[in-house]
Order: sequence, then C-alpha cells, then structure tokens
Amino acid sequence: MPRLLLNADMGESLGPWKMGCDARVMPLVDLANVACGFHAADPDTIRATVRLAAQHGVTVGAHPAYPDLVGFGRRSLACSAEEVENLVLYQLGALAAMCRAEGARLGYVKPHGALYNDMMRDPARLAAVMRALAVFDADLPLMAMATRDPAVARELAAEHGITLWLEAFADRAYDGNGHLVSRAEPGAVHRDPERILDQARRIARGMPLTASDGSALVLEAQTLCVHGDNPESIAAVAAIRRELDRLEGAA
Repeated sequence: MPRLLLNADMGESLGPWKMGCDARVMPLVDLANVACGFHAADPDTIRATVRLAAQHGVTVGAHPAYPDLVGFGRRSLACSAEEVENLVLYQLGALAAMCRAEGARLGYVKPHGALYNDMMRDPARLAAVMRALAVFDADLPLMAMATRDPAVARELAAEHGITLWLEAFADRAYDGNGHLVSRAEPGAVHRDPERILDQARRIARGMPLTASDGSALVLEAQTLCVHGDNPESIAAVAAIRRELDRLEGAA
C-alpha cells in the first residue's frame, strides 16, 4: 500500500432507517467498510452497498461487529474468544455472498466499534479475529488501529499469517497511547471540518498530532478513516480526497 488510502464506514442503514450519505461519499473513497448485519444493515442494504462500491471501483471490506443493533455495536459484550472468532466468521460469510452476487470481491476486514477497540486492548480477542481471517481467507488483510506502539498487533499478525493495515482517524481524538478517546468523553469526535482536514493532512505527512494528555503522537498508517455517521466528516471528505491526491502527486 504505497499511498494513504481513504476509507469510510458504509451500508449502515437498517430497513427504513437511514444512516450516512453513501451515494455522496462512495466516489471519494478507496475502501468501503460495509456493515454485515450485526450492528447495522439488512440484506438489501448490504447488497446495494456492495453494488454501489463496485460501480465506483471501490474495494469492499467487511465491517463485522458484536451483535448489538440497539447500541450500534459500540457496547462491549462479554464474548469469549471462540465466540468472537465465530461471529466474525459468520459476518464474513454473509458479506462474501453479497460480493459474489454482485461480481465483486471481499478485499479486507475492519472490525467495528467496540469490537475494534476491544481487540486493540485485548490480545486474546485480536488473536480470535485473526483466526477467523486465517480460516476464512488468509489473504484478507486486517485493518487495525495505528497506536503509538503497534508491536503486539504486528507480532500476532505474523504469527497468524495475516497482513496488517494500520489505520488512523481524521475525526477522532487520541489518548497518550494512541488509542481513541472514548466517545463518552467531551471532544472525542472532532466536529470542525477544518480540524478534521488538518488532522488528515498531518497523518498523511507523518507529522505529530497532539494527544489528549498533551504529548506528541506520530501514527504510522496505511489507511485513513472518515466516519460516515459524522456529518462534519462528510463535509470534509472531499477536501481530504483532494489533499491526499495532491500529496500523492507531489511525492
């Protein structure tokens, strides 16, 4: 992955309830993290999102989560490692079927919400996610958080034969360890489009961010996320796309 790829969460509507602006955002991103039904989405939404991604040449990624529709997958659940492995496998199978139906290919995996944060703090859960990838398709890269020190994630990926894509966030605040500040804390989600653009620019250039404890934080990332449920991020995504293209052209 020689350049910073832009990704966004997609397909998070559920029946008549609409989330995000997929039609506006899809042409601007490289990677679409498609909800698989556990935190959002239904079969019709999933297939339509895969179709939209294919129309724009966007790589489809699985966005598996804890089974938590009410909490939008942002609540930690007391799942065993075996349960985590199986719920990820289940969701990969569902999305892969929709990709096959639309002549697309599943390209990577990015866990959602609490599952994503929990796996970065609990090596046993991270290993469980990796086992699911290894038995489903070991060629699928796993997207994981670009923390201050991603050594544990890299070691586990090597152990399981999984390619790791480190991800940074344009619209989220970080703590001193390079983890995302909890959404329950004030200022955890950036609301100013200019601030979101500035953070994206800093990440793309390898420049330091300021963590919540005031320390300088440099994140090594291969992909940059903009949340589709954050209206301010959507407002900034076109500017971020232009900035990433400009930096690539200047390289």
